[in-house]
Amino acid sequence: MLNVTARQDLMSKIIETLGVVVEDARFDFSETGLEIRVVDPSHVAMIQMNIDAAAFDSWELDDTKLGLELRKVKELVSLGGPTDLIEMAYGDQTGVLTVNLGKIDRNIRPLDNSTLTPPVLPDLKLPCKVSIRGADFAQSLKAARQVGDLVNFSIDADTFTVHVQGSTDSVTVAFNKDELHHLECDKPARSQYSLTYLVPMAKIFSGLESVELGFGENYPLSMKFNFHDGAADVQYFLAPRVENEM
Repeated sequence: MLNVTARQDLMSKIIETLGVVVEDARFDFSETGLEIRVVDPSHVAMIQMNIDAAAFDSWELDDTKLGLELRKVKELVSLGGPTDLIEMAYGDQTGVLTVNLGKIDRNIRPLDNSTLTPPVLPDLKLPCKVSIRGADFAQSLKAARQVGDLVNFSIDADTFTVHVQGSTDSVTVAFNKDELHHLECDKPARSQYSLTYLVPMAKIFSGLESVELGFGENYPLSMKFNFHDGAADVQYFLAPRVENEM
């Protein structure tokens, strides 16, 4: 049994964030909140999302795992405004999730959970950390995408730099330590990542106060941020593009 109500803006952010990586996801509802873990088909990007039950307008359920096609939920959610309520109800007898928006009821048959195994997330000790304003980071990624597909993040004790070298042009965006919320790095490091995966995330965190980056020399990238007044926590992992030695 599951009866949950959420504001449209919360549901929209959940679906939009997951949709950067996957088309389907398993939603794990428990007494304390909602947990979702996904990995893209090529195993390059992962997302872990935890949303406290207090973020929802109503929360009455037994522990329930629902595999959902994100497109179907997004289609209905997109019809509402930010403060509209999305009601979700599921019962084991019917095996159908009913999603309600105003006078609209959409019945969705969940996916087979056995086809959706959440990934085991890496336990990484990343040597460098940067906390940056979401809008600043989003802008630098969009600028980098104008000239290339691969972006280099480099860091030392005083500066975090975003750089991309295209076939003819280049883009460099450098942030001094005093322009960042936080910078921590014991020794200089540089790592390269795919903008194909990063730029779609820019829309997600462009309005956020801060995004915490963690990386190191050829380490995976970790991006942590929260939304809905801190009730929703997201961690995004992206594998590095290790450059071939010349």
